[in-house]
Amino acid sequence: MTAPVYPPKPKPGDRVAILSPSSGLPAVLPLPFDLGLRRLTEEFGLKPVEYPTTRRMGCSPQERAADIHAAFADPEVKAVIASIGGDDQITVLPHLDDELIRANPKPFFGFSDNTNLLTHLWNLGIVGYHGASVMTEFGRPGALHPVTGASARAALFTSGPYELTEPAEFNDIDRPWQEPATFESEAPMQPAGGWTWHRPERVVEGVSWGGNLEILGWLLMADRGIRSPEAYEGCVLFLETSEELPSGEEVFRILRNMGERGLLARFPALLMGRAKAWSFDRPNDAAQRAAHRAGQREAVLRALAAYAPDTMAVFDVDLGHTDPQVVIPYGGTVRVDGPARRITVTY
Repeated sequence: MTAPVYPPKPKPGDRVAILSPSSGLPAVLPLPFDLGLRRLTEEFGLKPVEYPTTRRMGCSPQERAADIHAAFADPEVKAVIASIGGDDQITVLPHLDDELIRANPKPFFGFSDNTNLLTHLWNLGIVGYHGASVMTEFGRPGALHPVTGASARAALFTSGPYELTEPAEFNDIDRPWQEPATFESEAPMQPAGGWTWHRPERVVEGVSWGGNLEILGWLLMADRGIRSPEAYEGCVLFLETSEELPSGEEVFRILRNMGERGLLARFPALLMGRAKAWSFDRPNDAAQRAAHRAGQREAVLRALAAYAPDTMAVFDVDLGHTDPQVVIPYGGTVRVDGPARRITVTY
């Protein structure tokens, strides 16, 4: 395959588009959104620009596609950042003008349901950035986590290698965004156990592909945006799961389907994000959270044993629905050095 191309980066003082390609949650939960905009302005020196659907719930796929087109076509806008995810961005994809986007490549930041647009950009030959949404990262209560901030700043403004570090702490217990008191302090953190390596005998370097596992499962079911297995030969797969807390069995079934399609064996390395194990619907205690994460890890290992026994895997990487969060270049170069236990991404 031809590796996707890195689009030009913004610099402090530039305008960046703030879009809601999935859910218009800024309309009903303005506190983390407005905090995120302030941080982008005051801490990153950027000039956020909102669009007609940024703060509107229930916008049609056509309306959201029109905002994507406007942001990419505007020569004054140097990057595009998603407000948050959602669950229906797959309906926006058929309305995108691929030639317009391909002619105006820009860094796009987002994750979760934004896996749809990141996958679409990958297919257009444009590197995207998995992570750093406005409400979840830039709008984090209390303060931007230093790990998140350093990664987001490097991904936004710099080009070149960036080494990820093993986590010292993490949190996945949320507090209500409706309440101002939530944003007066940071959430309590808990010690992190570092990365867990599987088959770390070699060094793998390749173009990255992946994102949220549930969204990839939907794309597979719709037969949308997923290319033939040969297109992913030698790529580095990265995956994570959402606040809907899919069970280990569901994770295995999605991976099994990828294996049956001939996809899993194409990836010589996998980065697996730390599984989110708490939600408002399922406020698990510490033992339940540990069991949930262990169940997902076992499911991944079972799928790899069946379909990709030679694939190297690293578990509990700070990507996706976790805090802190590192940005993963989507379509960029990722190097996984098993013997040295190092992961380096290229922004």
